Amino acid sequence: MDAGEQSATAAGMELDFSHSSVVPSFEFPFNSANFSDRLLRIEIVASDDAGGGSAADCARHREEKGDKGQSIDSSPTTVCTAVLREKTIYINSAILAARSPFFLKLFSNGMKESDQTHTILRIVDLEENALMELLSFMYSGKVTATVPTLLLGILMAADKFQVVSCMRQCSQLLTSLPMTTESALLYLDFPCSISMAGEVQALRDAAKEFLANKYKDLAKFQDEVMNLPLAGIEAIFASSDLQVGSENVIYDFLLKWTCAQYPKFEDRHKIFCSRLLPLVRFRHMSWRKLREVLRCVDNNIDHDEVTKFIADALLYEAYPSSQQSILAADAAICCQFAERTYKYKPVKVVVFHQPCPQAIVYMDLFVPVPSCWLDLPSQGNL
Repeated sequence: MDAGEQSATAAGMELDFSHSSVVPSFEFPFNSANFSDRLLRIEIVASDDAGGGSAADCARHREEKGDKGQSIDSSPTTVCTAVLREKTIYINSAILAARSPFFLKLFSNGMKESDQTHTILRIVDLEENALMELLSFMYSGKVTATVPTLLLGILMAADKFQVVSCMRQCSQLLTSLPMTTESALLYLDFPCSISMAGEVQALRDAAKEFLANKYKDLAKFQDEVMNLPLAGIEAIFASSDLQVGSENVIYDFLLKWTCAQYPKFEDRHKIFCSRLLPLVRFRHMSWRKLREVLRCVDNNIDHDEVTKFIADALLYEAYPSSQQSILAADAAICCQFAERTYKYKPVKVVVFHQPCPQAIVYMDLFVPVPSCWLDLPSQGNL
């Protein structure tokens, strides 16, 4: 069997494993000299030297050829980067190749390095624990970690070395863990490559839903929300279930948050106009507030950009016949025009000049339902 056939066979094995509820286990040969045909030497360098201080900065790899064996540099380091420490383990090339197209290519590329009995892998120190967990998974088919930060690290390592079954298992474990504000923000800030997009999207959706539900009563959590990062703000204010007095409150809060979080004008201007203004549902703001915003000259915002959003909302309101086509053309616009759970409903006034000057005022009245009514039978006349 040539290298191409080996590649197709091993890739198919990983594909089958990744879609199966049971992954074959080969725990007994892990790091065992008796059942291994190669040595893997892991060189660990400082994350600061690699150009980043987080796992997200170490999410790509490079290949380098060394004099003593095949060297794979999985971090954005330079050749002269000092090695902090080394770790050597026994590996079975057949098992690793069956789990990972990365290792399959490494061991069967037809070059002389693929025939050598040891491989050098260079990583940054932040990746060390995640890589060891990933190697263990490639033998056992099980992820044993329960800490969200470590699971995210394993997920990133699995993406780097193309271990699809591990990516799927990490995503499932993360989704099953109790959600907290800290973990939700961690999931939203997690860098996602194209290959892992499907595995991470459900996790991000769950994080957004958690934050939107926890902070939907803005008045109750206003101080806490003021300290959240941008990803959390976007998750909360994109929700239609947000409970506020009116949409006027949303605009004022987002402007206040932006000024507090971004002292530099350029950053403040960019974030507010490109990321936060689309979250404001101008159609549901009061006419008085809209006039105030249009007349206000605020150095914190781009007045032309605000005017554009307000004009779109007014055009939507003025031409009911075109509303469906507008909504169908852009799902984001549909979100911008949706009504939230407002505590105070704006009064709507329609003015007629013919046949005589008159005005019709529309108001939403909230009438409390007596608690005794809730105990009435479902059938019968009231």
